[in-house]
Amino acid sequence: MDYGHPLQFGTFITPGNASPQVPVQLAQLSEQLGFDLVTFQDHPYQPAFLDTWTLMSYVAAATTSIHVAPNVLNLPLRPAPVTARAAASLDLLSGGRLDLGLGAGGFWDAIEAMGGRRLTPGQSVDALGEAIDVIRGVWDSGNREYFAGGEYYPVKGGKRGPAPAHDIPIWIGAYKPRMLRLTGRKGDGWLPSLPYLKDGDLQDGNARIDDAAADAGRNPAEIRRLLNLGGDNEVDQLVTMALEDGIGTCIVMGDDPSALQRFAEETMPAVREAVETERARRGTIVGVGRTAAALAKRREGIDYEGVPESLRDTAIEPGDFAYRTVRSTYMRAGSPGLVLRPTTVDEVVDALAFARSNDVPLGIRSGGHGVSGRSTNDGGIVIDLKALNGVEVLDAATKRVRIGPGARWMDVAQSLDEHGWALSSGDYGGVGVGGLATAGGIGFLAREHGLTIDHVVAAEVVLADGTVARASVDENPDLFWAVRGAGANVGIVVSFEFEVDAVGEVGWAQLAFDASDTEAFLQRFGEAMERAPRDTTLFVILAKQRGDVIGQLYGVVDSNDPDTILERLQPFAAIGPLVGQQVQLAPYAVVMANASDATHDGQGEPHFRSGLVEHLDAQVAAAGAALVQSGSTPWFQIRSVGGAVADIPSDATAYAHRAANFSITSIGRSDRFEQHWADLAAHFDGLYLSFESRQGAEIVEEAFPPATLARLREIKRRYDPDAVFRDNFNVGVENAVNG
Repeated sequence: MDYGHPLQFGTFITPGNASPQVPVQLAQLSEQLGFDLVTFQDHPYQPAFLDTWTLMSYVAAATTSIHVAPNVLNLPLRPAPVTARAAASLDLLSGGRLDLGLGAGGFWDAIEAMGGRRLTPGQSVDALGEAIDVIRGVWDSGNREYFAGGEYYPVKGGKRGPAPAHDIPIWIGAYKPRMLRLTGRKGDGWLPSLPYLKDGDLQDGNARIDDAAADAGRNPAEIRRLLNLGGDNEVDQLVTMALEDGIGTCIVMGDDPSALQRFAEETMPAVREAVETERARRGTIVGVGRTAAALAKRREGIDYEGVPESLRDTAIEPGDFAYRTVRSTYMRAGSPGLVLRPTTVDEVVDALAFARSNDVPLGIRSGGHGVSGRSTNDGGIVIDLKALNGVEVLDAATKRVRIGPGARWMDVAQSLDEHGWALSSGDYGGVGVGGLATAGGIGFLAREHGLTIDHVVAAEVVLADGTVARASVDENPDLFWAVRGAGANVGIVVSFEFEVDAVGEVGWAQLAFDASDTEAFLQRFGEAMERAPRDTTLFVILAKQRGDVIGQLYGVVDSNDPDTILERLQPFAAIGPLVGQQVQLAPYAVVMANASDATHDGQGEPHFRSGLVEHLDAQVAAAGAALVQSGSTPWFQIRSVGGAVADIPSDATAYAHRAANFSITSIGRSDRFEQHWADLAAHFDGLYLSFESRQGAEIVEEAFPPATLARLREIKRRYDPDAVFRDNFNVGVENAVNG
């Protein structure tokens, strides 16, 4: 039977040799000759052998593309939880190039001599089956700890290791019926050696594996069939084994460089050509597709078979290995039924059309920071725009740039810094452009240069009906107005055009205070901030720690003159007892380089609250101090607005609260927090949706003044009459319920 596996070839190299560099050189030669895989046997008790795991690590560092694997790993001498972490680590370090062959043992005298536990044949099979579960459990980063109550690996709350870079296949070296059945139930591949097989063993082994796989609800084709060969096999024999016995990976045993070269130059291409020709004649579909287990995780309401051809190769389903990297945002856990990852505007159009045809929640994701929005969901579709991340200079004279919604602000800052430019953009470099540049953008340059949306001069928008429209002052001006503050309601922005500012080195200030007299501290901060020149934009975070309130003041003075920077900061140094300080000259790009490339792994639901005030007067300061002193919030932040933000008329953009000098944000979920927040909210005039996690019509009505909301609703009716974009602060109807 031909299982349709893409044909691969590998080498099987002895880890022991006269020179320890010889197996490394043979591995490098294998890569140069075009082999897909290099493998090493694992016999830790052999006196002349290098340690296989150390050798594989060295080889991975000495090569660039070839996969490495043990053939097979002696599991009784390598505990499964440790093996799992080692495998994931090597896979990450090698860029996803580790495959894992496992063996149940054998050579029990030698194993026992090294301190390993002697097992009966039946016990060794059970131990291997348990080990496979443990290894996969350790790799699963969905939970923080791993428990396994097995006889051989009684793991009790072991910390999960790093997730591997790719879905590491587990191949099993098996010959006997019980091992073959285990391979069918749990393995990703069968890895025997031809010299140990008798006539009919391949066919019998395949049958046993297939039966066990079917009994376990698996597709037998999920299990790759690999075979270690002597190296002297004829082309016809290998073609027959591929087409009739399902062998998808042929591994040549031997350490003779000339023999490896002959096989690579003569046998490999001949076998490939013959197999491809016969498969084409038979109409064989090459590639297995998703496993039965993966297909079982599909969610109701989504037509998975109807995913557009343009998006199939990059779409991620709940059963896919990469799902863990896209299911959640930075702040929120999620379990979407499908994540579509378009790479072009046309693919965004395809993705949106598909989403419209499925009646499930829809999230639009740029960077995935996700404080407030619904860029993930439960059982719905997410359109992930991260691939649309270009930064392009359109006109250097006017400092006009085009930026994709999937770019992160730290990358934007780095690109603009090469020209001596900057664009105010929040305070965290991991945020995506799309979400912030359609909501507002309260950043470190806001008081001097305005909000991020104030620099948008045009946008390309995919509308609900799939039309791609350009929005600017002259083209679709009503759409342009709405995009700047309520963009999530009217379409998917696939590119922005900004006019940016000339910004050189800035003063980056980080001051820490004893803010135990919290009410006075807040008032003094507010007064100092409103008196400060516009080139100074500072934020403050307060939190109660062990009974004391610490205030962390941080932000930017847009000057490269140390004296000016210190002059600007002097009034702030007097707002409370200073307990720590750091001020440095740095490019704005360095200030924004404060995020990592780690996979977003938000847990639970964020409980953010937001409000806008004109002044931090006595009443606001008293209510804010009571909230902080209550200890019911781990995060209380005030961002400075005002200045240039207020220069823009309140009706010029959908973001209308231009009179506010401060944006207040806090996190909490207790009754005590809610009461204190309600007392503070009594002084608010509006809120900033980017920092608000509550949903519903009443939140929308707080975010937009009545006249602004009325205009938004009229635009929504024209551009999105069916409320396709309804799962993120829907302005469409008064009683809207938002996903």
